[in-house]
Amino acid sequence: MLLPALTSLILTATPHTFRVDYFHTGDSHQETFAIDRLVVEPLAWPGNPDAPLDDTNAGVYFFEVRDLATHKALYSRGFASIFGEWVTTAEGKDTPRTFNESFRFPAPAAPVQVALARRDPRTQTFKEVWTFTVDPSDPSVDTSRPAPPGALIEIQNRGDPAHKVDLLILGDGYTPAERGKFEKDARRLTEALFAKSPFKERRNDFNVWALCPPSAESGISRPSTGIHRRSPLGATYDAFGSERYILTFDNHALRDAASFAPYELMEILVNANTYGGGGIFNLYSTAAAGSAWSPYLFVHEFGHHMAGLADEYFTSDAPVENPPERMEPWEPNVTALRAPERLKWKNQVAQATPLPTPWDKERFESWEKDVQKRRRQIRANRQPESDMDALFVEEKVAETRLLGGQTFAGKVGAFEGANYESRGFFRPELDCVMFSRDDVPFCSVCRNALNRIIDLYAKAAR
Repeated sequence: MLLPALTSLILTATPHTFRVDYFHTGDSHQETFAIDRLVVEPLAWPGNPDAPLDDTNAGVYFFEVRDLATHKALYSRGFASIFGEWVTTAEGKDTPRTFNESFRFPAPAAPVQVALARRDPRTQTFKEVWTFTVDPSDPSVDTSRPAPPGALIEIQNRGDPAHKVDLLILGDGYTPAERGKFEKDARRLTEALFAKSPFKERRNDFNVWALCPPSAESGISRPSTGIHRRSPLGATYDAFGSERYILTFDNHALRDAASFAPYELMEILVNANTYGGGGIFNLYSTAAAGSAWSPYLFVHEFGHHMAGLADEYFTSDAPVENPPERMEPWEPNVTALRAPERLKWKNQVAQATPLPTPWDKERFESWEKDVQKRRRQIRANRQPESDMDALFVEEKVAETRLLGGQTFAGKVGAFEGANYESRGFFRPELDCVMFSRDDVPFCSVCRNALNRIIDLYAKAAR
């Protein structure tokens, strides 16, 4: 048992950032965990000292750092993971894979217990699946300094990282000669983010930093077209077989590069023109900086990453599969609507708005079916990206006209079609950044979810 004087110093006043890298192995039937390495990062912990505990009830997983003697919670965060997505793919049903993941928390001054829990999709409660002890004095703790990824670029500095949301923009696939291009991309897309509410109104709550580790070659991997690159962060198209899905599976490279900046959130800009991106809650988001749709991609994928917002569209091909039971999702902006009287955003629904909320779904689906057929054909024929851009413009014009003319346009309700499914899942509004590429804002439900995360990282104790 630890002495009382020692337990009171479990978290020091200005600790460094402690990181646990671990292996996550399994398939949809089982999962196992093993520690990879314990790391002390170069910089001080950037998190909000007034909000160490996460009360948002978001994520597939939840980890907690506890005082070893009293079991008092010292730090916690909910998150999603690549493994969590992998097991929802067709291949992940029975094919095991291993992914490297990380916990980050304020460096402890004495041993602590770390506990990982997974959400039960049926009960929506978290069940503990792994616990271990971290001793910061263990000689195996790695305090070495990784190779610097390059000079830190200050995009926006609005104050002490401890009371700001620290967003780190990382570049992948940019050569040393393209560093200036990366900085322009980062600044341009930062402005795109702060043009949308609630980011526009809360810009002063954010710091934005940028790092661009130099790449030997320009661009990233796109295996479906035979292109392979050893980019510094390992970002690649075709994640889980989806041609537009960009992820990196090189957690070591990502974390070591990111450790040279204060951050809670990070978005990877890839030096590529082909439409694509990705976002995983409390891990990272990605966007193709050279795409004509990069402002949309940056903001949409950041919504996934920052607040765990679900995709509200349902006509595009998706690499993941929902269980047939249509269980209530944990994400704040989609619902199975099993009990309309307990709808998670019921307090935002006007009394006169019916649940479910009617809209011309059949006409929308008929149009989108043709769009998706043409989209797949463009990729199959390896046509120029300009052909895809032209199709998206055509789609945007038609969608805006159709959705804008509906009786309940701009109203909060429960509109069927969301979470990659035409039936059984519902979204809060007809249109939203999480639904389409139209010139629309985040819906009010998504804005509330984003504001809650901003508060977690930026709001001081009262």
